[in-house]
Amino acid sequence: MREFAHRIAFGEHLRDLRQKRGWPSQEAFAHHVGLDRTYISGLERGRRNPTLDIIVKLALALGVKPAELLATIE
Repeated sequence: MREFAHRIAFGEHLRDLRQKRGWPSQEAFAHHVGLDRTYISGLERGRRNPTLDIIVKLALALGVKPAELLATIE
């Protein structure tokens, strides 16, 4: 699957926020959010394309606005 720069930027920002918010492991964060660890991994590596519902779910779990997750995308 071809990776896109915006997906990679989103994933790196998601990983950074996750770690800064005290979730060192993808598995623990995924459990907290109600998603599969492999899905979180795919997002963080730029391999998955999240829906708006997923972006909102991730933002709520991280305590940020959905726009904050998209802040690094030009």
